[in-house]
Amino acid sequence: MTEIRGRFVAPERPGELGVHSIDGFRLAVPDLGVAGRFYSAFGLDVRAEAGGLALHTFGHDHRWGEVVEGSRKRLAHLSFGVWEHDFDGFRRRLETIGVKRIDPPPGETSDGLWFRNPDGMAMEIRVAGKSSPDEKSAFAAPSVTAGRQGAESRRNAPRVHPRRLSHILIFTSDVLGSIAFYERVLGLRLSDRSGEGVAFMHGIHGSDHHMLALAKSAGPGLHHLSWDVGSIHDIGLGAMHMADRGYHEGWGLGRHVLGSNYFHYVRDPWGSLCEYSADIDYIPANFDWQAEDNPPEDSFYIWGPAPPPWLIDNSELDA
Repeated sequence: MTEIRGRFVAPERPGELGVHSIDGFRLAVPDLGVAGRFYSAFGLDVRAEAGGLALHTFGHDHRWGEVVEGSRKRLAHLSFGVWEHDFDGFRRRLETIGVKRIDPPPGETSDGLWFRNPDGMAMEIRVAGKSSPDEKSAFAAPSVTAGRQGAESRRNAPRVHPRRLSHILIFTSDVLGSIAFYERVLGLRLSDRSGEGVAFMHGIHGSDHHMLALAKSAGPGLHHLSWDVGSIHDIGLGAMHMADRGYHEGWGLGRHVLGSNYFHYVRDPWGSLCEYSADIDYIPANFDWQAEDNPPEDSFYIWGPAPPPWLIDNSELDA
């Protein structure tokens, strides 16, 4: 399980209706063999299942997502977890605000509440255990005492295995409209934004600075999946291992401003990204985070290499 630190924070904000986690995602790609090799190299626990691949992290029993075969790369849907005692409240909310229910997508057996977001992507609210963290994840800065060697030889470098899914960044044609939608429908709250270009939203029952992020594009799509690791050293080891396996394109090492996490992004075979992320800000259930509108030139990253020109491409528009 994910290590945590600090004092215990109650994982529920009493009397308020909001999802507590991104419970899962479905991603379609043209070749499951390519997907299996990429996510395994990244350090995930990839398991074959009927119809595709299940993405787990080692030491955690949650299935974070599934990858299925399709004619093109496409983020098919997101599922959000709620407590059982809140499920009927969400059903009534959808009816009250006029969000049209849809049938589950083909192949889905879930009995959750299905609907579409403003860009037409399928979304689900379902009863699930809380997979978002209840406290800030542990972060280490390994060191040794004088007279000892601090780094292992490269041939003995350990594999990095992410601990959990931290967040997902998706594209939308209307960032401000999407903020309002996710606040009204899911009970997410705005953490920070930068104009109409990007926004970050957290869960009210305790979550990282963002469990869902939004970026401006001409249409929907997946920008990146972010996976939590325990140190900057882990980020570097993960990036090195991926480069050694032929996945050279990426961005990092650096540190973001909004969320404060250290990062390295690896470009996947379909033009989206997987991020090694460490030490992201945490918003407890009993804390009211003050959202700000931040200028782009002062809020993207505080240090790191210049972003590559393709970093904000939406590869699903070209598919």
